[in-house]
Amino acid sequence: MEITKAEMASAAAASGSNGVQDLRGAEILVKALQAEGVKYIWGYPGGAVLHIYDAFYKQDTIQHVLVRHEQAAVHAADGYARATGEVGVALVTSGPGVTNAVTGIATAYMDSIPMVIVTGQVPTAAIGLDAFQECDTVGITRPVVKHNFLVKDVRDLAMVMKKAFHIARSGRPGPVVVDIPKDVSFNKTAYSGYPSSIEMRSYNPVRKGHGGQIRKALQLLLSAKRPYIYTGGGVLMANASNELRALVDMLGYPCTNTLMGLGAYPATDPKFLGMLGMHGTIEANNAMQHCDVLLAVGARFDDRVIGNPKHFAQNERKIIHIDIDPSSISKRVKVDIPIVGDVRDVLTELLAMIRESGLKPDAQALASWWESIDGWRKRDCLSYDRSSRDVIKPQRVIETLWNMTRDADAYITSDVGQHQMWAAQYYKFNEPRRWINSGGLGTMGVGIPYAMGIKLAKPDSEVYCVTGEGSVQMCIQELSTCLQYNTPIKIVALNNRYLGMVRQWQELDYEGRYSHSYMDALPNFVKLAEAYGHVGMLIERPQDVEAALHEARKLKDRTVFMDFRTDPTENVFPMVKAGKGITEMLLGSEDL
Repeated sequence: MEITKAEMASAAAASGSNGVQDLRGAEILVKALQAEGVKYIWGYPGGAVLHIYDAFYKQDTIQHVLVRHEQAAVHAADGYARATGEVGVALVTSGPGVTNAVTGIATAYMDSIPMVIVTGQVPTAAIGLDAFQECDTVGITRPVVKHNFLVKDVRDLAMVMKKAFHIARSGRPGPVVVDIPKDVSFNKTAYSGYPSSIEMRSYNPVRKGHGGQIRKALQLLLSAKRPYIYTGGGVLMANASNELRALVDMLGYPCTNTLMGLGAYPATDPKFLGMLGMHGTIEANNAMQHCDVLLAVGARFDDRVIGNPKHFAQNERKIIHIDIDPSSISKRVKVDIPIVGDVRDVLTELLAMIRESGLKPDAQALASWWESIDGWRKRDCLSYDRSSRDVIKPQRVIETLWNMTRDADAYITSDVGQHQMWAAQYYKFNEPRRWINSGGLGTMGVGIPYAMGIKLAKPDSEVYCVTGEGSVQMCIQELSTCLQYNTPIKIVALNNRYLGMVRQWQELDYEGRYSHSYMDALPNFVKLAEAYGHVGMLIERPQDVEAALHEARKLKDRTVFMDFRTDPTENVFPMVKAGKGITEMLLGSEDL
């Protein structure tokens, strides 16, 4: 394999003037990954992939990261992809290696993350015979991938890898699984180079939006009396944050982001109304319900965003929907002007049309609309008891972290639960791809693997994992990986001794019957962190929060686990209960 320039020259000479080499499938796989510019791959070895691991041993351009569980391999590659925009790559063995990886694959699929997952398979002759560590990888993963391949002939491997990366990163991104039987990775074939281009007749995602539809959208937008711009993760996936910011600033319209879209528009800009949805702000949710023209960009009207669709449909509004995926348009909410295309390309064309038209929004109507919004804003729906001296309020930890890192090059990952919502509400994301969390699937345990993946990609950045004592234990073994690969992350554990979001729902809907949501036998996280070779801190007093975060930041080369003992009774507000409309919000304990 490619170790030195001399060896490369020798291999080229041995292959003859036509540049053809006789390579094993595993070697072709490595060459494909090199050609795609892959820098890191997260994985765990096993019998079906040993030929592939042997090929990795003979190269030094791709760093393999040995995780402690296959789920974490996919999560780490996922976090890397979310932060960088590049395709994340993971490698797992057959059978349990694949089934352990499924949660990570489904997590990436739900959030449209570009990934290629290489899975080992039993030899082709043994497929279907219940061989040791065999499972139907294609069948198991089919519902949670953009596409998958079973490579039965080593001669097809290079082209399959080219297709896999193309499918993963183009159109609406998503994970692609490539299942490679052990004999295919061992067999040799003539290799003349990695394909330089790819054509797939059955797969041609539209990039350019329909000009006529964009003109209709322009006319509707500029005639609006109560306009609203609602954006989701599609803006980040398309790297269209600059175009979105230009559009919002040009028109002066209010803007909101979904949980997955935070950072697409600066959270500190007064035109940003905060996150909307189940735990969104009053102003964001009311504007969504009462606008007369809604521009939806790279968002999918998720159930956590609009609440009850019938309630949402009570108010008439015209809806423009821009999305790369035609199946997402009018899926949950009927729209008036659908525009299929790459978000960045469509916004670029829309901006050009606005400039050329010379038309301006109705200033008087817009001013009146902003008066209504400012009226909703007067109720500070994110207020909490900032004067508490007895117990740490979890919101205070997040606010302190934000104030401390607001001018730093910082990335925030989270697990799933109350801490995730508090991070989304109280950390003001001003830049894209800085907020890394599981939105669609809501996967506990992603926080540490996400942070590991980001820290490898961004070694000079500060990377924080906001988690809870429940979520963090799902992949806590990856603290070992952090030590081995020198990824000094900072873990902010909001420890309330409960599965907090479960407890909150049990308080509200189950008359306080806290069925199996209390954590009775928690580990000593400080000692556990130290056992893994890291720094542990226990913070129990509100007055110690800032000092602890300062101390952790100073330990730049160490992973630090901060165990913040927070108020176990604190709930996430605002909150829209299941089956309720987006404006039927609980704003605090007084509404219970």
